[in-house]
Amino acid sequence: MNITLHHPTFASEVVAPTSKSAAHRVLIAAAFANAPSRVRVTGAGADIAATIRCLTGLGAVITEHPDKDGSAWLEVTPIVAPVHNALLDCGESGSTLRFMVPIVAALGTGATFIRRGRLPERPMEPLASELLAHGVKSTDNADGSLTVRGKLTAGDYSIAANVSSQFVTGLLFALSLLDAPSVLTLTGEIESAPYIDMTVNALAAFGAAPMRTADGRIYRLGGCALRTPGRLYPEGDFSGAAFPLAAGAIGKSAVTVSGLSLDSAQGDMEILSLLERFGAAVHKNEATGSVTVSPAPLHGIDIDARQIPDLVPILAVIAATARGVTHITGAARLRLKESDRIATTAAMLRALGGRVTETADGLTIESSVLTGGTVDGANDHRIVMSGAIAALCTKGDVTILGTEAVSKSYPAFFELIHSAD
Repeated sequence: MNITLHHPTFASEVVAPTSKSAAHRVLIAAAFANAPSRVRVTGAGADIAATIRCLTGLGAVITEHPDKDGSAWLEVTPIVAPVHNALLDCGESGSTLRFMVPIVAALGTGATFIRRGRLPERPMEPLASELLAHGVKSTDNADGSLTVRGKLTAGDYSIAANVSSQFVTGLLFALSLLDAPSVLTLTGEIESAPYIDMTVNALAAFGAAPMRTADGRIYRLGGCALRTPGRLYPEGDFSGAAFPLAAGAIGKSAVTVSGLSLDSAQGDMEILSLLERFGAAVHKNEATGSVTVSPAPLHGIDIDARQIPDLVPILAVIAATARGVTHITGAARLRLKESDRIATTAAMLRALGGRVTETADGLTIESSVLTGGTVDGANDHRIVMSGAIAALCTKGDVTILGTEAVSKSYPAFFELIHSAD
């Protein structure tokens, strides 16, 4: 579906969708706990649906109980006897695939994972090699699916932490399910470390927190049953909230986003300090878990995106409206997302009249007068939403192609933005 935005406005008050990073982790832990759990979610998208499909495919029972406010309780009845050789549909969710492959390996049940979109192109190394070293083989099939066979044994594991924190999370969950203790060592530079912290927090909520060294490199875990806390309330999503918060910074009026935890382990909470560095007026209310961002004169900054790659497209939009030049570095992994996000972010800004230069691992963005134009959403939810936010300050109309991509993470997004017509 294509949408044309004519001098749009953004909602002044927004409830953040549930963090899909937190929801993935809580749902997985609940599926292997000792008793049923109830998980509160708001605005769950296609990626969470993919994790639910895989967990139910393995034998969990997950029932949705909608509430009048648009949120829902997900009742999770744990897996008792895992299904063998299950067919598990990951959709386009990299998190689902990279979490569930080592989990299936720990169960020893075998499975074939359906991978859609660009997911077959996204790397599984060094995870696949580490699993193979411990008795589990993964095979890429001609139809794009991935088959996993074998059973992990407890022992010493090691993985490079500079490729994807998702590999680390998958192993932390998998080794937690083994009857005997294991040790996981992280090598190289640890990127997206806050996501690893979120995994540790999820396991801790179920009484199975791993022991780890102060530098976060060595984890001892396994041999400890997961026990449900009963009801869980995954926090609001800062990566989703970044879009309405940016609307407050570059639009014509303030935007307040509620439902956030201001002591969150989410790396994308960095959006708050980045908005302040750009010069936006940011007011945080810790008592209510809300943040209000108001327009103010913005200026260019330098951004190291190694720990916050998902924020790059919307940061690039903010940068295009800021005086001076912004340099974004450390984002090379974005080339292997739903789209090549460095290239598609640059294309989005150029289509709207922006001035941007690609580098190997990022972007250089110069202050621009955005004229409007047509944005190819590239089947990428973050490109679609970033283009829509950019429309708040363009001289002319903005047409966005493929807006259905927002269903991946923020299905209600276009209910918040309204054209002048």
